[in-house]
Amino acid sequence: MLRNTPSGYGRIAIVFHWTMALLIIGMLALGLYMSGLPQTDQATFQLYQLHKSIGFVVLTLAVLRLVWRLTNPAPRLPENMHPLEKTAAHLGHIGLYVLIFAIPVTGWFMVSASPWGIPTILFNVLPVPHLPVPPALGSQEQAESFFRLLHEYGAFLLIGLITVHVAAALKHHFIARDNTLMRIVSTGPAKADV
Repeated sequence: MLRNTPSGYGRIAIVFHWTMALLIIGMLALGLYMSGLPQTDQATFQLYQLHKSIGFVVLTLAVLRLVWRLTNPAPRLPENMHPLEKTAAHLGHIGLYVLIFAIPVTGWFMVSASPWGIPTILFNVLPVPHLPVPPALGSQEQAESFFRLLHEYGAFLLIGLITVHVAAALKHHFIARDNTLMRIVSTGPAKADV
């Protein structure tokens, strides 16, 4: 039987989700675009500064969102969902959270390890200190390469997880016809699965 119930997500969770989704997709697109630009061009420098600035916004929002999520748990998944699907959904969300933290942090470490010593100035206003890079990673060039690899592979993994996440949401909406997608779109009444 179906009944009308409010969405399990409130306005704050919905705003976090969609704001971060737009920022992250924009960051991934900008990162892919920047990777083909000449490193010594002034426009490239400005794009990298913008990329780093938005990366810190994403990292800050990720911390705030995690605190919100820990104090306001997500609603239960639909009862009629297969246990393997539920496990995959939980693992997918954990993977998204890990990458949303790991990618900005590895980017911060990459910039910190760079032998170029370029400062990070958020939105050309607020300087951000470099992180201490563990000496066990070798020279600055070696450490920068290590963090660059983690940053880039993390970004491609995140693209893959986002694709699966979107595909799963669309599957729930158009094939399973449950309220999974609508819970993160609206706080109004939604069809509940029982």
